[in-house]
Amino acid sequence: MESKDRIFDLLDRYKELFSEKTDALAGKRDGKWIKYSTSDYIEISHNFAYGLLESGFTKGDKVATITNNRPEWNFVDMALAMSGMIHVPIYATISAEEYKYILEHAGVKAIFFGNNAIEKKVAAIDDIVRTNNIKTYPLLKDHNSFGFWDIVKIGRDNAEKHKATIDSIKDSIGSNDMVTIIYTSGTTGNPKGAMLSHRNIISNARSTSKAHNYYKNHKTISFLPLNHVYERMMNYHFQYKGLSIYYVDNMNSLVSDIKEVQPVIFNSVPRLLEKIYDGIIGKGKNLKGLSKYIFFWAVKLGLKFDPERKNRFLYNTGLFIARKLVFKKWQEAMGGKLGIIVSGGAALQNRLERIFGAAQINVLQGYGMTETSPVIAVNHHFPGEYRYGTVGKILENIEVKIGEDGEIMCRGENIMLGYYNQPELTKEIINKDGWLHTGDIGEIDAQGFLKITDRKKEIFKLSAGKYIAPQVIENKLKESFFIEQAMVVGENEKYASTLISPNFTFLHDWCTRHKIQYRDNNELIKIPEVVTRYQKEVNVVNKALSEHERIKRIRLVCEEWSSQTGEMSPTLKLKRNVLSGKYKSIIDEIYAADHDRVKNNGNELNGIKKELTDSIKNIKVLPKVGINLKKNEKRN
Repeated sequence: MESKDRIFDLLDRYKELFSEKTDALAGKRDGKWIKYSTSDYIEISHNFAYGLLESGFTKGDKVATITNNRPEWNFVDMALAMSGMIHVPIYATISAEEYKYILEHAGVKAIFFGNNAIEKKVAAIDDIVRTNNIKTYPLLKDHNSFGFWDIVKIGRDNAEKHKATIDSIKDSIGSNDMVTIIYTSGTTGNPKGAMLSHRNIISNARSTSKAHNYYKNHKTISFLPLNHVYERMMNYHFQYKGLSIYYVDNMNSLVSDIKEVQPVIFNSVPRLLEKIYDGIIGKGKNLKGLSKYIFFWAVKLGLKFDPERKNRFLYNTGLFIARKLVFKKWQEAMGGKLGIIVSGGAALQNRLERIFGAAQINVLQGYGMTETSPVIAVNHHFPGEYRYGTVGKILENIEVKIGEDGEIMCRGENIMLGYYNQPELTKEIINKDGWLHTGDIGEIDAQGFLKITDRKKEIFKLSAGKYIAPQVIENKLKESFFIEQAMVVGENEKYASTLISPNFTFLHDWCTRHKIQYRDNNELIKIPEVVTRYQKEVNVVNKALSEHERIKRIRLVCEEWSSQTGEMSPTLKLKRNVLSGKYKSIIDEIYAADHDRVKNNGNELNGIKKELTDSIKNIKVLPKVGINLKKNEKRN
């Protein structure tokens, strides 16, 4: 039995290597951190497992969690793993229809939910819960209903009765057995349930743990949703390394929590880093005189930072001064000890790698997907082991090859077992030789670093046959302070255009400075001066693009796009089909003149064709005339 590859074996590792920890896990309640020691973690997880058995749950049952990040998530997760039950973590932000689909598709027997807001969402799907006899339990201690902590107490009271059973179940579980079903957030259609084994996830946690040297004396903070495979695997990664994990269940307190906890590492997504950067730059713009000059001198210097370029005396001297005067304050704002931010889930802007690197915060970009548990490649926190603009080197025990069309394919112990109850979809993504088709386009350089260039399914062709990789252009556009989101369109058209959702906070400030009056955002986006300003931002990006890639027309929209309003997935990817449908009239209007011109040209050609046809019909047959040509001589 390869015991080290099962999720619940992490508890034995805790006991062996980190038994003295007093803050293995921590969560905030009423403004105070509630800490759980190593022994607390082990004891509560086991008691909850005993309580599940006493409450009638059995091996193989599917149990869902719908909650923000909190230590209780881990207690549930570990208990389910050692009981042979299947954990089905679900996003707290999805629609009622998606909840219904997942609960029915997975055959969930019980739901453990986090807070009152989530309880209301569960109440909204009461018909599905009652029809399928799904039990619901709160995770909070102070909730009126029977819940998680009551089951823990039942387990403690019946520990002797069920200990042998749990030990027997643990012995029967192999590392290749399914431990969870994670439903992909998806940008099209119903979510798919990726079945992941113990080995899938633990092998990934162990491999990625070699990316840095932080260990049991360090702290991390967790705020990305634990139901997402990226944060979940890294959660095991941090436990494998023995870091103290502080869970943030309220994003409004994130900045203050980071300052308080002083983490050395945490996980993020590019959009959050963009917001942090924009916020810092926004404060810099409010400075006056010399302070403002020094601030933006440091930023300009930071945007040129490249750890691979050595022996630049003048630059390094300037950087030393910039770190003392400016970037030191960035570090203080992030707790003062932060060395690494792990970035995943979407493409990272190169400027963010450079500016945070200049501030001595190394942004390690990685790459993967739910179906690969999730990491395929990641940059490491060691000299020569990370490269800006790439997602790092391929992890050990994973093979990667690039298809003829540029698609990234991989196989190894991180590849999922398949999609739950969807064998045909499984065959579409994993071929008979075990290669998983990621759907991403990329390349591997001579040093082994992987670079992602776009999504295979998102690349489209213009009418002239030239290809457009929209994600690359969109990321360049989002580097503008004015632009929150952008979607490039133009499939089968003569040129590319873009829909832009403005950064309204920044735009409102700009309008105030320029004394531009407006009633609401709908009126604002139509003001000529505003449109001209956005065209200026697009023109800057166009200069860096090939002729066929350049954005010829733009349209501003008055809505902000988010996962809550349905334009983006929970992992903040654009739902292009949703956006295309929502703004169909605007997209049609962009290309209407060209379509009319083609139509009119067609009608004109048809008219000319008809005239020629009629003329030809009226031509009389002419008598044959003999003509002989000899060099320069013509004779009739």
